[in-house]
Amino acid sequence: MTISQLDYRLDGRGVFITGGATGIGAALVTAFIEQGANVAFVDTNQAAGEALAQALTPAADRQLRFAVVDVTDTKTLQREIALVGGQFGQLDVLINNVGNDSRQDSATLTESDWLHCMSINLHPAFFAAQAAVSLMKANGGVILNFCSNLAYIGERNMAGYITAKAGLAGLTKALARDFGADGIRVNAIVPGWVATERQLNQWLSPEQEQQLMEMVAVPKRILPEDIARLALFLASEDSGFITGQCMVIDGGRI
Repeated sequence: MTISQLDYRLDGRGVFITGGATGIGAALVTAFIEQGANVAFVDTNQAAGEALAQALTPAADRQLRFAVVDVTDTKTLQREIALVGGQFGQLDVLINNVGNDSRQDSATLTESDWLHCMSINLHPAFFAAQAAVSLMKANGGVILNFCSNLAYIGERNMAGYITAKAGLAGLTKALARDFGADGIRVNAIVPGWVATERQLNQWLSPEQEQQLMEMVAVPKRILPEDIARLALFLASEDSGFITGQCMVIDGGRI
């Protein structure tokens, strides 16, 4: 079944996605548009973001918005979320997808490198949620944070990234408690290795993929669309009593 054949009753919902121009983010933008939502997404990759926006065709009464935003600029990020809430008339779903999994040797990692890693992979999720909650309190909403199964199993030369992703798991638990009384659910998606274009081009060799397939229970590539399906479910009323959870989707590696 394709995403377009699913029905999660998201017509008219306002959705904001960070890091939406490529990879998993682009699959998320596409999936929510196909489910009838109004979607805004931000990214620093202007060319890719504009190309995606031009390639998608929302329903006639729906909106699609792309803006170039560096999520490490908290004021700009929060201002964009407020603008989207005003344009759409509501904000129902925030997806903190943005991330950077660059490898860095822990023996030579500088304080500046560490803080920059946190400024991309951890800090924006909190401050985006802070801005979104004020728009969600009247009618409730959903916040989805993107973690990683590496926070559970570790990996070499990724201490900053893994620490940030583990922090997102804790943030998910904390915000679920903070905002649950307002009808706002907060969950985390915890992917394993996903076959995005960037991963295939930069990190994966045939030998590495064979090793990955030997580590999982289901020896198949996880595609961005598989992650988007889980996001649709967690954003929908079908998951109405699921909150504070870290939902692993990694083919059974953990």
